[in-house]
Parts: sequence; structure tokens; C-alpha cells
Amino acid sequence: MWQACRQLIHRAWRYLRQVSGDDAYERYLRLYAANQERHGHQGPPLSREAFFKAWQQQKWDGIKRCC
Repeated sequence: MWQACRQLIHRAWRYLRQVSGDDAYERYLRLYAANQERHGHQGPPLSREAFFKAWQQQKWDGIKRCC
């Protein structure tokens, strides 16, 4: 019973982190590692600070309107 409850809480927490973008850096690192094998990136991945700065800039720069 407790194991099922813990699994449910863990899944809910992972879902909330994904929806809110809190796990974006961890997903970036997984994707970077997977693509490094395929494409051979030059240099290390972005730091956490550099990643979030670029992520915020991409999110908010430019025209953001429907019309």
C-alpha cells in the first residue's frame, strides 16, 4: 500500500516538474548526451545558469502576439 502511494506521489512530482519546466536542464543534459554520440558536439554542455538564461531569452524575446 505504501509503495503504491509513494509511486503515485513520485509520478505526480515528476509531472509537476515537467509541466512547470523545473526539470528542463536535466532534460537538456540527457538530450545533449544522446546527441553527442550521434553528432559529436564540440565542447561541453551549457552550465545551468547559461542554459536558463538562454531558455528565458528564447521564451521572451521577439514579438509575442497573435495578430
